[in-house]
Amino acid sequence: MTKGYGISLDMGTSGTRAHAVDLSSGKILSTSVTECHPLPGANIMDHLTFCINVGTDLAHEIVIDTVNKVIKTLGIDLKKVERAAICGNPIQLSLFQGLRVDDLAFAGENAHKARGIKPVDRNAGVFSAVDVGMEVPDGCELFVPPSIRHEIGADALAMMYKSGFLEQKENCLVTDYGTNAEMALKVGDDIFTGSAAAGPAMEGQSIKYGMLAGPGAISDLEYDFNWRNMVLDESIMAQPGDKVDFNLNMVIEEGPMHGKAKGITGTGVVAAVAAALHDNLWEKGKLNTKDGKMYFQDGVYIDSHDIGEACKAIGAMRAGHFTLLEKAGIKFDELNIMYMAGASGTYVDAVKAREVGLLPPSCKKIYQYGNTSLAMATDILKNPELLDELQTIADGIRANHVMFASDKTFEQIYIMELAYWDEGMSMDMYNMFNEIEGIQELPPVKGNPEVIRVVKRDIPDLGARGLRIINDIGTELKGYMKGCTGCKKCEKECPEKALTVMKDKQIVVRTKNCLGTACLRCQFSCPEKVYLYDTLKIENKKK
Repeated sequence: MTKGYGISLDMGTSGTRAHAVDLSSGKILSTSVTECHPLPGANIMDHLTFCINVGTDLAHEIVIDTVNKVIKTLGIDLKKVERAAICGNPIQLSLFQGLRVDDLAFAGENAHKARGIKPVDRNAGVFSAVDVGMEVPDGCELFVPPSIRHEIGADALAMMYKSGFLEQKENCLVTDYGTNAEMALKVGDDIFTGSAAAGPAMEGQSIKYGMLAGPGAISDLEYDFNWRNMVLDESIMAQPGDKVDFNLNMVIEEGPMHGKAKGITGTGVVAAVAAALHDNLWEKGKLNTKDGKMYFQDGVYIDSHDIGEACKAIGAMRAGHFTLLEKAGIKFDELNIMYMAGASGTYVDAVKAREVGLLPPSCKKIYQYGNTSLAMATDILKNPELLDELQTIADGIRANHVMFASDKTFEQIYIMELAYWDEGMSMDMYNMFNEIEGIQELPPVKGNPEVIRVVKRDIPDLGARGLRIINDIGTELKGYMKGCTGCKKCEKECPEKALTVMKDKQIVVRTKNCLGTACLRCQFSCPEKVYLYDTLKIENKKK
């Protein structure tokens, strides 16, 4: 029996999560997570664009550098690591493995043919962890589960496999409530998959005080005439914080977690949307509070922009759910069972989520699971033969994938969602326009669903050594721009304060803070037009 260690990894768009596992007992020893992603940008498209623009090698080096920082904090002797397993979406796994991503950037056979792009093999496989760049012993095997198709990857397979979705006999829907919003609908033996670009709001990103689920994060609001903040403690469990009145924007009563709030998670933002609707504070795309903000506690607040970002995410997810039901030819009333995965799917109040539109209004039984991606990677670590079973499952569900980006139903519903949230369109008019397009009506929310919270936190078992949150990730991109005058206009224009102009006019950009190619305010603001973001390079740390 082996006496070595294993490392399981979840490569998410919002960050990296890792377990150290004792292979002889199968016990999880410790857990480490990053507070964000090391690449510039806040969503999968930002990361993809960065990789296309600056090259696979640079993006891969930054990602691997972060992975190695994470595994060094697990508190185990890395010389005794015998195998590793990883899970995540196709783009993140490609960045980790150093694979081309052009086939993911340009979807469809015609686009591939026009550009001479050949698809990359993303089936299940066993590789050398050292060859990928992990700082582990020679001979350490790396187990990678299969993607299903294009943007539907191993993480989507994980949510189906770990939740019990695949064994369910009734019509059911599963969604990973993250940046990419992978989802699948099961009708009989048929499975329909899709991925909605929901954006990072569901992960607490692109929100002024947003943060991932961690100590000090406001994760929910409970109503008792006023709203009680629920704040995550050191063990990532929600505890009572201050009670507040959003109309008056004042603290009514201090709670046990008073003074300990640092920010708000995506689930907290969902709760804020529900509270704003409940208190009639949201009107035509704006908060109608005194100063356009909702104050929680300890200086943490959200504004109209933050609520708007959440509403876009809600709209994208509801459009995705709508589209899968239309493709499967079933009505909302024929869908009663919902599975929720991911950190947001774990911590969010499922009843509030259904009220705002994150779940179909017909759902009567809701199962909340944790981080199924990390859980499946850990399963593979313990039982490598699971890879073959997962490949068989992936092969069986590739035929019914829906590309939302080019789907007319998704486009129609998302336009209606924007009109509903931003322009104040009534639900009657929403349904009328959809009926004209031959799309079913969205029924109202009725009754109280049965909510089964399968886990108490998104990573159920942190191990005896507990959780470590890693802040020191990413790297610095550096370069000199010919003709630069050192005016520092680029530095002043950076919204995330990620850029510094040194005394010798060298440009330094911290990747984990940078919004990437989706922003480029640094480049656009250069009065001399000599700043070229894509020419920045990572400094060589291997000396």
